[in-house]
Amino acid sequence: MYQSLESIILDIPTIRPHKMSVATMQKQTLVLVKITTHDGIVGWGEATTIGGLSYGEESPESIKTNLDTYFAPLLTGLKGEPNIAQTMQMIDKHIMGNRFAKCAVQTALFDILGKKLNLPVSELLGGRLRDELPVLWVLASGDTEKDIAEAKKMIEVKRHNFFKLKIGSRSVEEDVEHVVAIKKALGKEVSIRVDVNRAWSEMQCIKGIQALQDGGIDLIEQPCAIHDVELLARLTERFDVAIMADEAVMCPTNAYKLAKNHCANVFAVKIEQAGGLMEACQIATIAKVAGIDLYGGTMLEGAVGTIASAHAFSTFDNLAYGTELFAPLLLTEEILSKPLVYENFTLKVPTGAGLGIDLNENKIDNLRRA
Repeated sequence: MYQSLESIILDIPTIRPHKMSVATMQKQTLVLVKITTHDGIVGWGEATTIGGLSYGEESPESIKTNLDTYFAPLLTGLKGEPNIAQTMQMIDKHIMGNRFAKCAVQTALFDILGKKLNLPVSELLGGRLRDELPVLWVLASGDTEKDIAEAKKMIEVKRHNFFKLKIGSRSVEEDVEHVVAIKKALGKEVSIRVDVNRAWSEMQCIKGIQALQDGGIDLIEQPCAIHDVELLARLTERFDVAIMADEAVMCPTNAYKLAKNHCANVFAVKIEQAGGLMEACQIATIAKVAGIDLYGGTMLEGAVGTIASAHAFSTFDNLAYGTELFAPLLLTEEILSKPLVYENFTLKVPTGAGLGIDLNENKIDNLRRA
C-alpha cells in the first residue's frame, strides 16, 4: 500500500528573533514527511520542535533518524490496506514515544485518505464546526516599544487582534513591567496573554500571577514545571485569571489526570504534543466533559503542521481562547504553491481534499538541509 516514506529537514530563517525562556530562535527547523502510496497518492505531514532539544526530548535530527530507520520499514512493509487507526496501533506496538514523529506520519496518512475520498481532513475527524479560526500573534522581541508598535500594526491591517507574550527569561519584576506596559498601551479591548514556558518557582508564580492579574492580563500559560501539577492546581484554585496547562497536557492520559484534579482552567492542545490528530481530538473531548476551555496551540510548525492543526481545531466544540496558528507568518520562505489565507484576524481552513494545500517541491528542495 505504501511505497515510500521520505523525511526532509528544512532550515528557514525567521522574520525577527523569537525570544522564549527556553531559547531565542533566529530560524525554524521543519521536518517534513512525504508518504507515497503504490497508486501514486502523496500525503504530507510535519514534525517540528522548538530550539533543538531545549524544549523537549525530540530534535529535528532524532526525528529524521527515527523516521528513516524505524518508521519507514514498518510502513512500507504493511500488507493489505489497514486503516489509519490500525496502522498507528501497529506503529505504537513497535515504537515507544516519538510523539512528534508519530504525529507527522498520522497527518500524512490522513492527507492520503482525504485525497482518496475527496474529503477535507476535518471531515475525517468528525466534521468541522467552523471554517475559520481566530489567530493571535506572539510578541517575542523582548523590547516593549517594539512589541507595542508590532501589535498596533497587526491590528491596523486586521491580521491579529489578540496577543501573547513569551516571558520567563528575565526577573519577574521586569517581565511584569514589560507585559503590563503593553496591555496599558493597547487598551482594555485587546486581550493579552502570557506564556511563562514553565520558568517560575512557586513563590515567583504567586508574585507574578497576582501582578499580571491586577494588570488586566487574561491568561497565564504553563507558569511552572511540567511535573509540578500539584502547584498548577493550587494556582488554578488561588487566582481568578485563567491558568492554562500546555506542556503538562501532552497526551490524552495526562489530560485526563489534569482534568480529574482540576489543575487548569484551560488546555492548550497541540497535535504534535498529543501524538497525532486523533489524540488531539481525544484531549478536546476530555476537556469538554470536564468543563475545561480550549486553546489551539502550536509548536511553531510551518504550513503543513499548521493547517493539520487547523483541521483538528475546526472540529472542537469549545475553542474559547482561540488559536496561535501564526507560525508560517514568522518564516521568511513560503513552501506552498498558494499561501495559507490569513485575513480579518482569522486563518481560513481549506475545503479541498486532504489537508487542502499544495506544496512547492522545487522550493522544498532548495531549502532542504544537505
